[in-house]
Amino acid sequence: MNEIQPNPTTDFELRSFWNRFFSFDWRFGLVLILLVCIPRFVLVLDANVTANYSAMGMVMLVSAVVPFVFLGRFGQKSIGITKPTSYRWLIWAFAGGLIASLILYFIGQTLYGDSFQNWYVYIAKSYQIPVDINAKDKQTMFIIVALVGMIFSPVGEEVFFRGIVHASFAKSVGEKRASMVDGLAFALTHISHFGLVFIDGEWDFFVFPTLIWVSGMFLVSLLFYQFKKRSGSILGAILCHAAFNLGMIYSIFYLL
Repeated sequence: MNEIQPNPTTDFELRSFWNRFFSFDWRFGLVLILLVCIPRFVLVLDANVTANYSAMGMVMLVSAVVPFVFLGRFGQKSIGITKPTSYRWLIWAFAGGLIASLILYFIGQTLYGDSFQNWYVYIAKSYQIPVDINAKDKQTMFIIVALVGMIFSPVGEEVFFRGIVHASFAKSVGEKRASMVDGLAFALTHISHFGLVFIDGEWDFFVFPTLIWVSGMFLVSLLFYQFKKRSGSILGAILCHAAFNLGMIYSIFYLL
């Protein structure tokens, strides 16, 4: 991705109001991670208990809105909210995300089968697919869930993690290290989706499956970043993430 060079006298990432309180650096990025990821972690754990995931829509909305609240036009462009420089890489991004999700499915099935130590099996609980659902209704449900999964979390998470969080850390530690930081934040946040699990009214923690899951989430986050970089736009990361979610949801509906 071509780096946008600011005019030091006129171009600032943060809106003028926020410039009074923050510098666009690693401290600002850390504040965002703490303010967004900790409440999200708690809300997901609560949803795993109540089976009510409506709050997740609000979490993704907040994540998607954050860059527009804090960043001006130059800042938005600097985090990748801009026209792609290579549309070819958008196609590769979609293919890469789909392949990554299927690899994670095969690893889970090979190691843990249909047990709850398989991350996709545990996550499938949140979809509440009726056991006796017929093929037509299942297809309709799959399409609805897939469309939601391909829009809300990819947009919300990518403009947040690979967007504003990544760019703020990159100002201080460089692009490569920033991708490690946003990837680690992304991966650890997903322990609330799998790892710290609620099964049959009790909490449990699957140590080795969680290590695999977190490692997988870290690696796919690096993949998302690479496609953002290659395509010259955050859209590359969003499409890769959307394809990953599509592959995961298809695996849950039709392969498990």
